[in-house]
Amino acid sequence: MSVKDLISIAKFPFRKERELCRLLRPILGFYPCDIRPYQQALLHKSSSVIGEGGRKLNNERLEFLGDAILGSVVADVVYRHFEGKPEGFLTNTRSKIVQRESLNRVAHEMGLDRLVKRDEHISSSHNSYISGNAFEALVGAIYLDRGYARCLSFMKTRVLRRLINLDMIAFREQNFKSRLIEWTQKHKLSIDFRLVEEQKEEGNTPTFLTNAIIEGIVCGVGKGYSKKESHQLASRDALTRIKREDGIFRSIQQAKERRLGAPGAEGAGKEAPSDEVSK
Repeated sequence: MSVKDLISIAKFPFRKERELCRLLRPILGFYPCDIRPYQQALLHKSSSVIGEGGRKLNNERLEFLGDAILGSVVADVVYRHFEGKPEGFLTNTRSKIVQRESLNRVAHEMGLDRLVKRDEHISSSHNSYISGNAFEALVGAIYLDRGYARCLSFMKTRVLRRLINLDMIAFREQNFKSRLIEWTQKHKLSIDFRLVEEQKEEGNTPTFLTNAIIEGIVCGVGKGYSKKESHQLASRDALTRIKREDGIFRSIQQAKERRLGAPGAEGAGKEAPSDEVSK
């Protein structure tokens, strides 16, 4: 460890703070100036502490901030990297990078998951988003500690050059449609993809708006530069809604019962199996 590194760590009076600095250095690529936002970024709500005024402190507020900063930073990088690509392509690429699954994987590969403080009964598996949420909170902490430029540098040098291949992720096709169809088949549900609108943007570029309809209920909407892409995006939207929105699976089941004329059919009232739709 260099003299400069020792000086950077020595300014913190407590051993736990100095130890956290050492652990964060290989993740961040620098030593924090203010350790407090990083401590909070690694504090899951299950291990909240009481701060000044009796307010609970955890990483949820920093997650909110980090989500906004991350979206801006990734948009900046994607815009400059893919010169001349249309807005829809840039939006889809950014979405692939900042989605919870991607951030969760990045957090695990960086070793950030091992630093998050959580209740011992809370799962830390790859199927939860604790690590991905902590990554967003970490970006929020970097912003508060060092500003936007450092957040941009962190994403470029520590994440996008090491853990995420921009070109690969941009052109990778995730088959959300197959996943959604498999899920509906498993639950014996009807599904249809309906073209709602076809338009042309500037430069005569066609766009397609599609609804993913399950048991007559519009569950997802997707707009793409081909019918195939609009189906994929509508399927992704549907999978997300089924997983996150309370009651939508019950509505689908009730619609299925009305179609079959069989009230109380198997599965009525159950919540959507989020592990199935998020695979």
